[in-house]
Amino acid sequence: MSLYMHMLAIDIWFILEKVVLIASIIGLSFFVAMYTTFAERKVAAWLQDRRGPNRAGPFGIFQPLADGGKLFFKEEIIPMTSNRFLFILGPALAMITALITSTVIPWGASYVDGTTQIALQVADVDMGILIVFGIVSVGVYGIMIGGWSSNNKFSLLAAIRGASQMVSYELPMGLSLIAVLLMTGSLKMSEIVSHQIQHGWHILYQPLGFIIFFVCALAECNRTPFDLPEAETELNFGYHQEYSSMKLGFYLFAEYINMFISSAVMATLFFGGYDIPFVDESAWGLSPLLFSLMSFSVLMAKVLFFLFVFIWIRWTIPRFRYDQLMNLGWEKLIPLSLVNMLITAALTLWLNK
Repeated sequence: MSLYMHMLAIDIWFILEKVVLIASIIGLSFFVAMYTTFAERKVAAWLQDRRGPNRAGPFGIFQPLADGGKLFFKEEIIPMTSNRFLFILGPALAMITALITSTVIPWGASYVDGTTQIALQVADVDMGILIVFGIVSVGVYGIMIGGWSSNNKFSLLAAIRGASQMVSYELPMGLSLIAVLLMTGSLKMSEIVSHQIQHGWHILYQPLGFIIFFVCALAECNRTPFDLPEAETELNFGYHQEYSSMKLGFYLFAEYINMFISSAVMATLFFGGYDIPFVDESAWGLSPLLFSLMSFSVLMAKVLFFLFVFIWIRWTIPRFRYDQLMNLGWEKLIPLSLVNMLITAALTLWLNK
């Protein structure tokens, strides 16, 4: 009986640990997404020689709260001719799929103190990166359902654009990832980070693979120059034209959360995750808590850099035409990713021999 109670206590602590970690990651995702909207406006203002938002609080830092309050108190409108259930499901699905992908990312080095070990990762499963791709592929339904259920021709056209764009760019993204997996021999995100700590960051061995992956990440997040599903000049407002209040907020937040998670995935796959280059942090003699916090801060610094690049590109490069977007994906990126994969496979076989 005492053994059973002991096992039950262990399970309760394990579940509590994971619940706290999940809540922390969700809170972090919302916080980063909220202030990425602020950073987007500030960086745009800086690039265009303007001030940007500066009224709400010192330096305008309360602007995201004002924007969120405005969305929250707006009137909820559901069009009479829409499919009510799917109309509500669309933004919920977009938000859920954006958040779930964070579960397999190692957010920092494990906290190890004696017999206590707490991994800063919700689920370190064998098929880690495949789970990310599986969930991302489901995310297209959030856009497609929202556009179709609105019963609006502009929304439907934007949803079709978004679906075809995401499907087209998932293929070269997956092929560029295979080259990384050939080097590591594992799909586990923690082992991919460990491989880079031992042998150097993958960006040194896979520069072409990273460029392909980054371009596809821009397309998957519907960011400029691939923001054709939201092309205001052609489609009024895109697939979420009929949405208002927090349903619209969910779609907008999902885009920024996707940017945040994409940045974390790129940092993990190509830039060593929470690793600091050229140094052995474990030899510094830091306390377990400080070591874990430092590794988390390193990963977040890399993520914030990628978020800045996302924003920088938006206010620098004009939007592609639809035929240019498809030609880039099918005629340029897929052949390049196939060549990169074959060269990596040949070199891996030769070096192993």
